[in-house]
Amino acid sequence: MQYFEDIEVGRTASFGTYAVTREEVMDFAAKYDPQPFHLSDEAAAQTHFGRLSASGWHTCAMVMSMVVANLKENQQAGLGSPGIDELKWVKPVYPGDTLRCETEILEKRVSASRPEMGIFKSRMRVFNQDDVMVMTFVSNGLVATRPAGTPTG
Repeated sequence: MQYFEDIEVGRTASFGTYAVTREEVMDFAAKYDPQPFHLSDEAAAQTHFGRLSASGWHTCAMVMSMVVANLKENQQAGLGSPGIDELKWVKPVYPGDTLRCETEILEKRVSASRPEMGIFKSRMRVFNQDDVMVMTFVSNGLVATRPAGTPTG
């Protein structure tokens, strides 16, 4: 299990792969972001997107799927997140794209009010199959501190 003490400022990691499908783009948009350029080729062709594009919120959801899979694989003692900062949708995400993530730990500290948990900030960059950055944000993560008597990981 990876605890707060195992997190190193400056550490980078690459992970995930997510294939964006037309059906998923349209299903998500129909339910959560029903703007014409997320639902119709014809409407999208009349915009700066030029073709059907994924909602930015859908991109966030796809990234979250990769983040959770990575946390499980690396057995982090994660406790959720109080939010994100600096969210930017840099380029459109299109059906047929394949997304991946890169992250860098920016800072960390033990919580003043809850010393059994730490808080860390990391910059997430999301890229498509052509290594074009499509989204970036700063994540604020909560993670358990190492319980007394737990061996160092």
